Amino acid sequence: MAGRSKEELAGVSLLGNQGTAYPSNYAPEVLESFDNKHPGRDYFVKFNCPEFTSLCPMTGQPDFATIYISYIPDAKMVESKSLKLYLFSFRNHGDFHEDCMNIIMNDLIELMAPRYIEVWGKFTPRGGISIDPYCNWGKPGTKYEAMAEHRLLNHDLYPEKVDNR
Repeated sequence: MAGRSKEELAGVSLLGNQGTAYPSNYAPEVLESFDNKHPGRDYFVKFNCPEFTSLCPMTGQPDFATIYISYIPDAKMVESKSLKLYLFSFRNHGDFHEDCMNIIMNDLIELMAPRYIEVWGKFTPRGGISIDPYCNWGKPGTKYEAMAEHRLLNHDLYPEKVDNR
């Protein structure tokens, strides 16, 4: 099996870097992408981030969540270490849960122009209530746009059994 050439990995600088600096503020510039070696095939890539944190913009208290990011790549894919650092950059970012999920989705769309993407945050309860914002996007004018509408309308047909997370 052939690996990736240096040219294919030219935009990837964080993976394997022992001197990684962890951003302390929102940092979309840390996101890196690489070429999809299978652009002729539809397939999902899913990331689960069970240690996401951000700050409440009103109280400054920390909010904790598991973030699920699923996408169907087109020409570009997000590099996982850069995604990890990017999500870490929300640690001191003050925004509402819904805003955080849409910001993440928008930054990933800008980075890699996927065919389809969805971002779902499952936040731990604070004040006796949990918030689970879901957002998605499909490339306009394609079957993925219709897929996004369908998945949005049906994303929670089988609600989870919440056991205080």
